[in-house]
Amino acid sequence: MDCHIYGVAFLLLLCRTSALPDNPLPRTTLSSTTAGTSSSGTSTGINSNSVLVALLDSHYTELAELVEKAFLLQTLEDVIGHHNITILAPRNEAIDRLVDPEFKQFLLEPRNLPSLQSILLYHIIPSRLHSRTLSQQASHLTLTGEQLQLPVGSLSDPNVILRPDGVIHGINQLLIPRSVQQDYNRHRSLADISAVLPTGAPDVDPRTHRLKKLAPPVPLGAPPVLPIYVAMAPGPNLSPAPAPGPGSGKHHFDGHNQVKDFIQTLLLYGGYNELADILVNLTSLATEMGRLVSEGYVLTVLAPNDEAMAKLTTDQLSEPGAPEQIMYYHMIPEYQTEESMYNAVRRFGKIKYDTLRLPHKVVAKEADGSVKFRSGEGSAYLFDPDIYTDGRISVQGIDAVLFPLEENVPAAEVMPADKKPSTVTRHTKLKRGKLLETACKLLGAFGHSRFITCQ
Repeated sequence: MDCHIYGVAFLLLLCRTSALPDNPLPRTTLSSTTAGTSSSGTSTGINSNSVLVALLDSHYTELAELVEKAFLLQTLEDVIGHHNITILAPRNEAIDRLVDPEFKQFLLEPRNLPSLQSILLYHIIPSRLHSRTLSQQASHLTLTGEQLQLPVGSLSDPNVILRPDGVIHGINQLLIPRSVQQDYNRHRSLADISAVLPTGAPDVDPRTHRLKKLAPPVPLGAPPVLPIYVAMAPGPNLSPAPAPGPGSGKHHFDGHNQVKDFIQTLLLYGGYNELADILVNLTSLATEMGRLVSEGYVLTVLAPNDEAMAKLTTDQLSEPGAPEQIMYYHMIPEYQTEESMYNAVRRFGKIKYDTLRLPHKVVAKEADGSVKFRSGEGSAYLFDPDIYTDGRISVQGIDAVLFPLEENVPAAEVMPADKKPSTVTRHTKLKRGKLLETACKLLGAFGHSRFITCQ
C-alpha cells in the first residue's frame, strides 16, 4: 500500500518537473525583462538614435571629446538604461574661447580626473526636461548630486536635439559646480605658495625705535591705500637693474596674465612690436606692471607705434635707464579710455595727466576731433583707440614718442628785463591814442573840438 502511494507521488513530481522550462527565472526577473526590453538593449550598447550619439553633432564635439577623456561613456549608458536624461551642452565656442586656458589645463591633468567628471556630470539632469520646464524651475538635481541653477540668458538653443532617451539643450557657457571651483582655487593657492618669496626687513620708526604698526587690512578688491609711486620698483639710479618692488602679498587680481594678454594683443594688433619688445626684452617693465595690477593699481598706456619708435636714436636708448624713463612717461596711473579722454578735453579744454615719471605730466587737448598730447613738434595724436581695455589696463595708440618738457625755458624765448616795461608801455600808449582819436572825432561831430588833447 505504501509502495503504491510513493509511486504515484513520484510520477506526479516527474510530470511537474518536465513541464517547467530548462532555465527557470524568478517572476520578477521575467516581468522586468519583458517590460524593459528597450532599456536592457540600451544598456548593452549605444543605439544609433541615442542622445549620446547626438553629442557628436558639429556644435558639441568638444563636449563629446571631454566625455570620452573622462571615461564617462559607460556610466552614461547605465544611466540611460534606467531613465531619460537632459544634457545642457555648451557649444564649441564656449569651451574654446570663453574657458580660461589655465582652468582647462587643470581639468585635463590626469590627477584632476574627478574634477573633470564632476563638471561634465553637472551638465546632465537625470530626467527629461523641455525648455519650458527648464526655465520655470529654479533649480535642478544633476548627476553629481548638486543643485543646478541655470544662469539667466545662458540657454541659447532650447530643444535643439530630441531623442527617445533624452533631450539636448544648447547653452552658451560652461557651468562650473562649486566643488570644482573650490578644487581649482585650492590648486592655485598651493601653486602660489610652492615657492617661498623673500620678505623685507621690518620697518622701524627712527623716532621711537619701535616697529611700525601694520596698515589696516584692505577689503577684497578695494583700491590700494598707498600711491602707486610707493609700490614702484627703484629706478636705475638706485640699483643697477630694475628690481622687484615691495609687494604687499595681497594679490586680488591676476595682473601677470592681464599684462601677458595686453602684450599678446599688441602683437596680434600689428604695428606695436617695438613697444612689446621694450616691455618684455629690453626692460622688466612687463613684470613690474603685472605686479602693480595684481596689487590693485590701474594703468593707461600711451603706446607709440613702430614708426614713432623707429625715430628714436641710439643715444636716446643707450643711456642708463633711458628706456624705462621713456616708458614711464607714457604710463598714466589712471584707467582712461578714448571716450573718457575725449569727453574730458572737450569739456575742460586742457587736461594734465600724472605719469609714472615724476614730476612730469602729459598735457592733452582736443584737436581735429581727437585727443592731442603735447603741442608743437613733440605732439602726438590718439589714432588707435582702445587697443586693449580690461578694466585694469587700458592701451591707447599714439603716432609719436612723447618727451617731457624741460624745466628750463629756452634762451630764445627769454627777453631781457629792461625791455619788458617799454614794450608794455608802448602797447598801452597805442591803445590810449586810438581811444583819444575816437573821442575827438565824436566831439568834433558835435562842434566841441577846443580841447588841448584834440589839437
